[in-house]
Amino acid sequence: NTYVSSSSSTTQINKNNETHLRNGECYTTTLAAHVLRNSKNNRQRQRGGGVVRHQQQQKKTTTTDEEDKDRDAIELALDSVVKIFTVSSSPNYILPWQNKSQRESMGSGFVIPGRKIITNAHVVADHTFVLVRKHGSPTKYRAEVQAVGHECDLALLPVESQDFWEGMNFLELGDIPFLQQAVAVVGYPQGGDNISVTKGVVSTVEPTQYVQGATQLMAIQIDAVINLGNSGGPAIMANKVASVAFQNLSGAENIGYIIPVPVIKHFLDGVEESGKYVRFCSLGLVCQPTENVQLRNHFKMLPEMTGVHVSKINPLADAYKILKKDDIILAFDGVPIANDGTVPFQNRERITFDYLVSMKKPNETAVVKVLRDGKECEFSITLRPLQPLVLVHQFDKLPS
Repeated sequence: NTYVSSSSSTTQINKNNETHLRNGECYTTTLAAHVLRNSKNNRQRQRGGGVVRHQQQQKKTTTTDEEDKDRDAIELALDSVVKIFTVSSSPNYILPWQNKSQRESMGSGFVIPGRKIITNAHVVADHTFVLVRKHGSPTKYRAEVQAVGHECDLALLPVESQDFWEGMNFLELGDIPFLQQAVAVVGYPQGGDNISVTKGVVSTVEPTQYVQGATQLMAIQIDAVINLGNSGGPAIMANKVASVAFQNLSGAENIGYIIPVPVIKHFLDGVEESGKYVRFCSLGLVCQPTENVQLRNHFKMLPEMTGVHVSKINPLADAYKILKKDDIILAFDGVPIANDGTVPFQNRERITFDYLVSMKKPNETAVVKVLRDGKECEFSITLRPLQPLVLVHQFDKLPS
């Protein structure tokens, strides 16, 4: 019995040993599987790390490409953007027989094909003489003022010196940038003597009041810093000029305005054709939106009709002999005008139809579709610049 029991016990022990061994084998197998899984996880982590590193390298490469583009734009601007020194003497309206004391001012400009420099009109306004200096050169060269357009705040300067043009690169005009596109503003701001580059993105593209001429022309708003001295410098996009810096919004931070390419081309084309500045055309109208339902019903506008109401016409404009008060302008040169006075623009944007009028050349004709007394009519109107208004200053007391 004992033996049997022992045998039984021995058998049980053997069974327990087998079970233990088997458990050990299972444990060993489980441990090996666990180690294998950890190795796979480690390899996956390493591979994942490789992906992350690859993405980081790709991102770094992308950033490097952007930096290369910026560097190319800066290198291009170094041999294109010049610093302008102006000595001016403004008229004295209180003592009209003499001018005010001379003062010095500085600005920026850039060279274009034809060996000429574009800058702002307010940079060379009331000039006595103008000097220009290129980047990295201590020499200043005399520049002449060929044309000044205070209305669009642009000026054209030729330089006769051959030494000045050695090593200079000409900048080409590009296109109107879209919203959120990046531009680099290059110039010589006050506070330093070297060239400066600020980057920003396009915020809006719409007609804006130009401070220099008190006119409404298309302008681009950007969030790049435009300091004093940056005026006349180019805003570069894809190695081409997208616009010219000219003013900022006082009391606000990082809100600057630049002159778009269509306005620049209009200015250059006028100077090339006539040899002097040619002003921008205007219909000479004061228009009112027709978003009010009662107003639309009063002028017998159908539901599908859109346009603006003519409330006043300048007697000096050619439209004064053709259009009448209370006409509804439905379209300009085949482009329908919305009830708020806007027309389609690039990238699903809208802009006031005055932009179409201002881009016309003098003595060009435009077809205007009008609703008059409930009937649709079409008229051909010759567009010309309006005569500037004469401002009369009144003073309470004149100096004795």
